[in-house]
Amino acid sequence: MLDKIGIAKRIAKEIKDGYYVNLGIGIPTLVANYIPKNMDVVLQSENGLLGMGPFPFEGEEDPDLINAGKQTITMLPGSAVFDSAMSFGMIRARKVNLTILGAMEVSENGDIANWKIPGKMVKGMGGAMDLVASAENIIVAMQHINKAGESKLLPQCTLPLTGINCVKKIVTELAVLDILPSGGFKLIERAPGISVEEIKQATAGKLIIEGDIPEMVID
Repeated sequence: MLDKIGIAKRIAKEIKDGYYVNLGIGIPTLVANYIPKNMDVVLQSENGLLGMGPFPFEGEEDPDLINAGKQTITMLPGSAVFDSAMSFGMIRARKVNLTILGAMEVSENGDIANWKIPGKMVKGMGGAMDLVASAENIIVAMQHINKAGESKLLPQCTLPLTGINCVKKIVTELAVLDILPSGGFKLIERAPGISVEEIKQATAGKLIIEGDIPEMVID
C-alpha cells in the first residue's frame, strides 16, 4: 500500500518532457519534489506563477512565494509571476498539458467531485472548475476508500460535481487505474503488497481487469 509520497512518486512517472503541469492542493503538490532532474517540465500555479520548484528547506522559506494551497515554494531560474487573470487565461486557452488534482469521489465515467461536502462550510469551487474544463489530461491523486471504509471510486458521484467526463487516470494507495472512454475503471497496476481481490473489494464502480496486473515500480 502506498502513502501520500508513494502516490506522488508514481504520478511523477506520468509526466513527460516538455510538459506544462498544474498541481492541485494536497497530494498533487508533493509531485513537484519527484520530477526527474533531467526532465524539462514547467509547473504552473493558478495563483500566478510559472516555473514552480520543489518545497524549500526549513529556514529557507519565502512567505511571498506560495502555491495555490498557500504553501511556501521555490522558483526555478527563468520563472515568472503574474496576476491570476493571466494565469486563468493560460488554463482556459489549454496551454496546460496536464492537471493533477485531488478528489473526494470519481465516477466510472470520469466525473470528479472535489470541492464540497454538503453541510460543511467551503470558500467555493476555486480554480478547479476551469482546470477540469480545459486541461488536455487530468490525473487524480486520491485515497481509494474514505475514513468510513467506503469506496470513493463509484458508479456515480454522490457529491456535487466539479466536472464531467474529464478524468483520464487515477492513482490511489492501492492501484493505478485508467478511465475508459466507454466507462469503467481499468486496472493498470497494483500497489506493492496489494492483491487484485483487495482492489475489487475497494472499488464500487465497474472495475475492468485484463490479464495479469503488474505491481507498481515506484523508485
